[in-house]
Amino acid sequence: MKSQDETLEEWCRLLLRAFELEDVDVDINEVLSVAGVAAHSVVRPAAPLTTFIAGLATGLQCAAGQAPDVLAMQSAMDVARTAAKAYAAEEARAAAGSPAAGSAGTSAPSGTPGE
Repeated sequence: MKSQDETLEEWCRLLLRAFELEDVDVDINEVLSVAGVAAHSVVRPAAPLTTFIAGLATGLQCAAGQAPDVLAMQSAMDVARTAAKAYAAEEARAAAGSPAAGSAGTSAPSGTPGE
């Protein structure tokens, strides 16, 4: 029986092949880490949503020639992680009754792809 890591590696290769992206290197642990941050900082269903949007941002950045795939992926993951942590901090401040500096949904973290 395959381990979870082996299954994820195999699935990742298969999915990349299905999208004709065989030359793209995906850091599975980084994607899962960002998904975990989103799940624990926002709500569990935020994990797939966050990774989808980070992937979309990566693709758009690469298609526009703004960055090579590795840098675009890392940038998108960093933005997603920062946004999730900022959201959690904002929610904690709101729950504690502290005045908020701004809404988590109204300002993008610095380094947003496309800026």
